[in-house]
This record gives sequence, C-alpha cells and structure tokens, in this order.
Amino acid sequence: MSIVPAVTQDRALILEKVVKALEERYGIPGKDSSSDPLEVLISTVLSQNTNDQNRDLAYEGLKQRFPQWEAILEADLEEIAEAIKVGGLSQQKAGRIKDILHWVRETWGRLSLSPICELGTEEATEVLLGLRGVGFKTAYCVLAFGCGRGVFPVDTHILRITKRLGLIAAEVTAEKAHGLLAPLVPTGRAISLHLNLIRYGREICRARQPRCGLCFFPELCTLPVEQRGERGVVGR
Repeated sequence: MSIVPAVTQDRALILEKVVKALEERYGIPGKDSSSDPLEVLISTVLSQNTNDQNRDLAYEGLKQRFPQWEAILEADLEEIAEAIKVGGLSQQKAGRIKDILHWVRETWGRLSLSPICELGTEEATEVLLGLRGVGFKTAYCVLAFGCGRGVFPVDTHILRITKRLGLIAAEVTAEKAHGLLAPLVPTGRAISLHLNLIRYGREICRARQPRCGLCFFPELCTLPVEQRGERGVVGR
C-alpha cells in the first residue's frame, strides 16, 4: 500500500488510510472491549510508568489481596502498596487508588463508576480530570473502554508513531495530542485505531530499534535515517 507524505495531503485522509492499513493487517479489535468503568480506571492508574505485563500483575495482586473495593478503603496504604509493588511507584499509586475509591463512594453513594457513563463526554472528561493522577489518557480510557464512547486515548506508543508519521509535530505533548488527533480519527474507528497502533508500536514501530524493514508506512515516516532500525523489504 502506498501512502503519500502528510505534507501534501490532508491529515484526516492520511489517518483514514492508516486505519485501513492496520485493520487489513491486524483486523478490527475492540468490538467486545467494554469493561466496568471503575475497573478500567484503577487498571489504567496501575499502568502509569510501567508495561502492560506489570500492570496486569499489579491489578491481579490488588484483587487477590482485596477481592472487594470496600476492603481497599479499610486497608493501610502500606498494604495496598505491597499488593501492587510489581507495577512500580506503588506508594503513589496506592494513595491515588484509595483517593479515587473514596471519591467514587462520596460522589455516587456506592463503589461504582457506572454513573459517569450517563454524563456527556465533555462533562465526564472534566469530572475525571479533576481526580489526582488522572490525565487525558486515563480519562479517555475510562470513557472508551468503560462507557463505549468514541474517544481516542493517546498513549506513549501512539504519541511516538503519530509523530513519526508526521501527523503531529515532534514537540507536541501527550495532552495536546489528544485534542489534535481526535478530530482526525474516522467515526467509529477510535478503539480499533487505538488498539492497533499500540500493537504496531510494540511489534514494529518500537521506541528503540524500530523494525523499519517491516514498516507499513515507509512513505510517511519522518524518522531520520540515522535513527532507523532494521532494514529490508517492507512487510506485507
């Protein structure tokens, strides 16, 4: 598939072609990705500054030690931190998790975040951003995977890849990237693009030693030649 440089084409059209190319290779994920919004929020907090494997181990450790959310509210921070230590920054994350659970119960009278899904997207985003330790990526993950909203969370993989593809400038922060990329995402493709770009970032367009010989979008890549990784025939 040939994709012309972003400097000569509308970025929305470019991203639409990226969506199509990724779905041709990886399929369309995310159709059955809806989860409990509170679980998504806690899991995403645990994902901060760590990889998916350690996030999952930390969440598993948390639920094994505290099968019910109520038990976390009654626990000492040291107990919570010990349960999630594999995910790193355990003291910080333990405090944030406990604060979130207190806020959920005080706000809605029960330990459920489902009411957030009844709010409009803008209002729900503002509410979530008011929580300590919650940024746009975390808020959008809750809305996308917990509420089925068509928002587009930008993680480190997506930020890196969209910069390399010339869709956003190199100096753009993750927070600003959410506002810049959201209008470009084809309707109904936010979750698919999010999940496929993350997979692409892990397997091919890696932060270090990118597998450039397998690049799906060589005509778009803005990465300097000296920073490129494996060479070879472009993967199909």
